[in-house]
Amino acid sequence: MNNPTYTIIQADGLYGDTTIENKIFHPYNVTYLETNLSPAGDPACKPWSSIDASLREKVDGITILKPSFTAEDLDLFPRLKVLVRMGVGYDRVDRAALAKKGVILCNIPDYGTGEIADHTLALALSLRRGIILYHDTQRSSPPASWTYIESPLISRIQQKTFGIVGLGLIGMAVALRARAFGWNVLIYDPFAVNGVEKALNVHRTRDIQALFRESSVISVHCPSTPQTQNLVNYDLLKFMAPGGILINTARGEVVDLDAVERCLKEGILGGVGLDVVPDEPIPVDGPVHPLLQEYRDKAEWLQGKMVVTPHSAYYSPESLLDIRVKSAEIMRDVLIRQLRVNVIA
Repeated sequence: MNNPTYTIIQADGLYGDTTIENKIFHPYNVTYLETNLSPAGDPACKPWSSIDASLREKVDGITILKPSFTAEDLDLFPRLKVLVRMGVGYDRVDRAALAKKGVILCNIPDYGTGEIADHTLALALSLRRGIILYHDTQRSSPPASWTYIESPLISRIQQKTFGIVGLGLIGMAVALRARAFGWNVLIYDPFAVNGVEKALNVHRTRDIQALFRESSVISVHCPSTPQTQNLVNYDLLKFMAPGGILINTARGEVVDLDAVERCLKEGILGGVGLDVVPDEPIPVDGPVHPLLQEYRDKAEWLQGKMVVTPHSAYYSPESLLDIRVKSAEIMRDVLIRQLRVNVIA
């Protein structure tokens, strides 16, 4: 009896070699290729149709990091059985289309948990302790006086409340770090299991308005779904006490940037740290949201109040290796060994 053969592609073209994947797929009869739709360092994505049709017709498994995957894209791959999203979120994948054709969707929820949690706390601390403010003012022309600045943004963190929207693996990691710094941690997640707050030694509310009312820092860690798009809007942010801080390292679509801009101007928010924004990637040249444009233009009213990182919270050399290894292992386990590992229901 002949051993089955499999064709698997890494769509982006991230690595330039296949040594690690070939070891993971050994001894199975696998042809593994990179198709270079969005190589490392290139924010643009080529269309799926740019992959040669003779290859598309053979593909059993695909791993993706940056490209989206629609019903129309799926039609190009008649043999596809498994799609692995190389990350936590899968909002750019048409789950309904995959399910209709029996294609299994998997993700990698545990590859950069520590990095994203550390990044979240770094953003919160750099704003609340005035590091961004001092960095901006000491480099202005002329530089600010060599003394502290009185600002509603700067305050003691101990015994203040750090609010978390969404308690997945990253939300949990953030909760533990925030508690270690001395914040009182308050969580909101209608889907988290009962009692998780006791395991983490934090507090829980089932009222999202209460979360915003009681928290001096809000950190967003929920996925982007039709229900969570623009979840964090003016109607919620207005409950925060003046000088609050908003951090988003989850998905840009969850936070309404118009509301953030308004709250910064009204003093409801003292600062905002964003690793994600709607409509990524932001173009180097071309129209962007007015708040982001003013940030780029170093508008004086935003001095010390805003910090943006380019969806890089997950990044470290170690996390990139993790995601590479784990995505190949998941593909092997689900496609070849027919196990149910990290399958999205």
